Amino acid sequence: MTDSGLLEGIRLAILNERAGADFYTMAARTTTDPRGREVFLILAAEEALHLRFLMEQYALVAAGKIPAPLISATHGAELGDESPIYSEDLRERIGEAHFEMSALAVGLKLEHETIAHYRALAAAAAAPEARHFFEKLVAWEQGHASALSRQQAQLLESYWQAAGFAPF
Repeated sequence: MTDSGLLEGIRLAILNERAGADFYTMAARTTTDPRGREVFLILAAEEALHLRFLMEQYALVAAGKIPAPLISATHGAELGDESPIYSEDLRERIGEAHFEMSALAVGLKLEHETIAHYRALAAAAAAPEARHFFEKLVAWEQGHASALSRQQAQLLESYWQAAGFAPF
């Protein structure tokens, strides 16, 4: 990957992070679940942190420098609870939680697409520093994807049944 390829990769990564931050902010404003609002705001803040970091890296690479080491991939919210995104109240009204279930699905899709993009950039990188840079970005996003996937798996069957989507 040339410097121009690295710059283009970072530019696309910036767009991905901005879309993620905007989506999670919108989800926080729209959900009626207090825990969901809190976690979506945390996810939006983490995406904004990624965005700022990537913009700094873009400036470094544009100036002919190598990207800086990433901050820890373990920063931010602890999303490992039994119900990492939504409260117990949501479980009780799961059949009416159409927005929340859609937000999980869209958020998970965004995270998976971003992970795939960063993996492709890492594979295309000729310089070990660039490859490591994008591999660390993958780790950042995998934390979000894992929490969203875990929550979706915990709620999906109940949602299908309560919303009348299950055939039984």
